[in-house]
Amino acid sequence: MRTVPITLLGAVLVFATLGVACSGEEPAVEDASAVASESAPPDASSDTLAEVRDRGYVTVGVNDALPGFGFIQPDGGFAGFDVEFGHALAAAIFGDREAVHFVGLSAASRFEALRVHEIDVLFRNTTWSISRDMQDMTFGVPNFYDGQGVMVRADAGIETLQDLDGAVVCALSGTTTQLNQEDTFAGTDVSYQPLVFDRAETLQEAFAAGRCDVWTADRSQLAARRESFPAQAGGPDALVILSETLSKEPLAPATRSDDAAWSDLVNWVVLGMVAAEELGVTSENVAALAEDPPSQEVARLLGSTVDGNAFQGHRTSRPTSCGT
Repeated sequence: MRTVPITLLGAVLVFATLGVACSGEEPAVEDASAVASESAPPDASSDTLAEVRDRGYVTVGVNDALPGFGFIQPDGGFAGFDVEFGHALAAAIFGDREAVHFVGLSAASRFEALRVHEIDVLFRNTTWSISRDMQDMTFGVPNFYDGQGVMVRADAGIETLQDLDGAVVCALSGTTTQLNQEDTFAGTDVSYQPLVFDRAETLQEAFAAGRCDVWTADRSQLAARRESFPAQAGGPDALVILSETLSKEPLAPATRSDDAAWSDLVNWVVLGMVAAEELGVTSENVAALAEDPPSQEVARLLGSTVDGNAFQGHRTSRPTSCGT
């Protein structure tokens, strides 16, 4: 999914009080004159939201060394797919996409940082799994759907997973990759030696030095690492990602499970970004579309009016054809 950095995404919070609209249904509103402006702050009903607003910025845990998802630019700023969701959350809360502080975290340290309130939300290419969901964390909707793969040197003669017998397989600690590879090879005649690292940079150095025969991670991570593989180590052409996929990896934001209102806010900001992508709303055209929405869907997303009727998330108690 292409990142859509919507700097005026405060209007996305309209979604937080919506039900799914029925096809062709005109949403009922309690007071058409009570439409909040797109820059109005959301209702401060959660402790985390109150803390964030008092602080003046939201703290987001991200990857700091994965091109495409989260990395540090030459000027010291953060960039990447997950980083943009942090900017969107800041825009939704403050009307300012820059009201955010990013914290670079390793895979092993990310969950503890969330638990001890070092960060408010985790946007760090993190797999939503049942074991993690039960550890005082709440996961939102996936913002990227991935799968685990394996990468080898092009001249290694490894073409399928069966060729990994006897190989040294390197992975990051604190990830789902180790269990996935155990599941994949359980009951087969393929034996391998696992080697685990705390940081991707250290793993890459070991791989380049020949200590690893195989690098296993999410396929998107492997693609990013392959693209940026050092020229002195052979560059991208020296590496091949096998076609087999070892697992399903729904990557999703994570929040603490003791604050449902905050989790909902994060979730609906993500859904707002997905809707904006689908509807063609971007940071370049959002102001014009809010002024003159081309459809009711866009109007609902941006909190605009349709034919003079304002849209809000508040519905009357009258029954609708949507069911119960």
